[in-house]
Amino acid sequence: MWKSFVVAIAVLALERSASAASVVNKDTKIRTMIVTEGGGKTKLALHAGEAVEFCPNGCFVTWPSGDLEALTGSETIEISGGIARIK
Repeated sequence: MWKSFVVAIAVLALERSASAASVVNKDTKIRTMIVTEGGGKTKLALHAGEAVEFCPNGCFVTWPSGDLEALTGSETIEISGGIARIK
């Protein structure tokens, strides 16, 4: 019984981490996004060429252009020319 419970928890944890949104900055400058998740705001600064995962449970993002977007947590985003595009 315990083994089944532990396996179920591990599978759920892997599914959550696998469903996070990812973003890559293809610009030569640092690009900053504001991530609003669970009522809190966080600045996410991406250096040139940097890629990160974030927003595993859905969030709102203010892109470098100032546009606001709702994310579910499964998107792949690319920043190029100061503009974020969901792939």
